[in-house]
Amino acid sequence: MKRKQMSRAAHQYIDRDTSTVRTEKLFSDKVLNLVYSDIRERMPALFKAVTSARFSSLLGFINYDAPLAAKLTGTSRFMREIGLDISECLDDPKSLNTPRKVFERKIRYWETRPMPESRRAIVSPSDSRILIGSFQNTRNLFIKEKFFNLEELLGPSSLEWHGAFKDCDFAVFRLTPEKYHYNHAPVSGRVSAYYEIDGDYHSCNPGAIIKSAAPYSKNKRAVTIIDTDSAGGSKAGMVAMIEIAALMIGGIKQCYSQHRYNSPSKMTTGMLLSRGQPKSMFFPGSSTIVLLFQQGRIRFAEDLIRNRHRPGVNSRFSLGFGESLVETDIKARSEIANAR
Repeated sequence: MKRKQMSRAAHQYIDRDTSTVRTEKLFSDKVLNLVYSDIRERMPALFKAVTSARFSSLLGFINYDAPLAAKLTGTSRFMREIGLDISECLDDPKSLNTPRKVFERKIRYWETRPMPESRRAIVSPSDSRILIGSFQNTRNLFIKEKFFNLEELLGPSSLEWHGAFKDCDFAVFRLTPEKYHYNHAPVSGRVSAYYEIDGDYHSCNPGAIIKSAAPYSKNKRAVTIIDTDSAGGSKAGMVAMIEIAALMIGGIKQCYSQHRYNSPSKMTTGMLLSRGQPKSMFFPGSSTIVLLFQQGRIRFAEDLIRNRHRPGVNSRFSLGFGESLVETDIKARSEIANAR
């Protein structure tokens, strides 16, 4: 009973700018709680169906693209409800006339998301909520040795990278529906490998994460390995950027641009990435990025280290761990760590 009451409790995080504790508004929380309930055990075939790519695409169309969606949502009201700052938008806010266009909006990030000058600074890839830690202290981040297993994240066939990232540090970035959904390169360096791993589509809502045995090991994801020790790089060793799809997401669009959003291109081995530039875009829904850093190559920002165990914060992510883990809300291109 106690565990059930805790899972229904409000989820809190720390606002980095003010250091205050905030309570998250969980969009579609009731629906997700139903999908991630005992239906998995009682009706496994149905559960598998609703996490399939086809069903995810259908949900995405109904919620974000269908004409009825805009009428039911009331796009202007929706933008006010989620607290969207229209002054940041690159395009005319009047053009954001469907929920999908709201989620896939472009912003003047070169003005509104300032970046530290130091070449060794590692930046957040997204507007998101971050958790940090190290595989040196834990083999698996969630319950039953299934959540955040390093080999599952990188893919079972990627043995070379399993060894390269043994006992690595990690940062988990969770986007919520109101966030800007472009992802930016966290470091400068050359792409040593890029590959995609197929899987089911599960929500990255914190309540759903706790109830699902191993969502990230099953979700569709894109893995980019970046060599930052190459010429012009951030000198932080090898960095893995793992982009994870979720419920209502049909995929991840790779669209790297060297200047603003101009001339987007797909990820290819050998291409040079510049820190802070747009790399990819998540389609509508909640989404997650995981960054892996080789052992001893980076040092996380002091405020992020302090916040992760801050007492008195009711975090849902505490449920699957032996200790409390608290998220910090951060902006894209803000400093999260430095190369040692």
